Amino acid sequence: MNANSSQPDPPLQVFSIDSGEPRGALAADPPLHPTDEFLAELARDSLSLESATPQEILKWSVERFAPKFTMATAFGPEGMTILYMLSEIAPDTPVFNLDTGYQFKETLELRETVKKRYGIEVEYKLPDTTVAEYEAMHGGPLYATNPNQCCFDRKLRPLHGAAKGQHAWASAIRRDQSPDRAKAPIVGWDKKFQLVKVSPLANWSKKDVWDLILKNDIPYNPLHDQGFPSVGCQPCTRATQQGEDERAGRWSGFQKTECGLHSS
Repeated sequence: MNANSSQPDPPLQVFSIDSGEPRGALAADPPLHPTDEFLAELARDSLSLESATPQEILKWSVERFAPKFTMATAFGPEGMTILYMLSEIAPDTPVFNLDTGYQFKETLELRETVKKRYGIEVEYKLPDTTVAEYEAMHGGPLYATNPNQCCFDRKLRPLHGAAKGQHAWASAIRRDQSPDRAKAPIVGWDKKFQLVKVSPLANWSKKDVWDLILKNDIPYNPLHDQGFPSVGCQPCTRATQQGEDERAGRWSGFQKTECGLHSS
């Protein structure tokens, strides 16, 4: 809602890669193409995995797609849960973080914790410009006026680069997190990034995630204990109030609850 108006803010502009170059699995060696037969196969696989545990889904993913299977993590509780599972199933799986330059220090510190605890070295994927360069280009912080472009430039573009040449990637989304995620398949073709997307926690609840974290002493972002159920970039994340949706603290004041990684 605009502070100077009773009318809701207009929808934000949607940005997308318009290059005709092959992306994701289409640029892999060998490439993986979303033929009708392959999409039908993924649909069958997804259905068969509906009752599987996250560990079983990850094991299937590694057996099916490694070494061209990767994971992006923002070190949220779901991501930390999957990292714990990967440490036992496939610790050599390449994992990366999209470092926008705006992340909380508490988030960044988890990278070293993961390395010490599990021996998994999360690689930073960086935008083409530093924060200072980017803000100078746009006359100030773009997240304050056009967060969709900021997310696109500093998260989605680097992810396109990280996904290029991979066959599949794991996401940590849950279906109960938001309407955008409610229909996420366990396994499906990610049209935006042009590779297979696996969501091993799709059927889990927030309680399922935290039960595993507490049972196994899985490290997590201390901001979660300070009213931040979902943590993104520092300028665009606030604590939530009782009764609010768990993603209500992301991009507060804008018609936006997703950075674009998990929306079509």
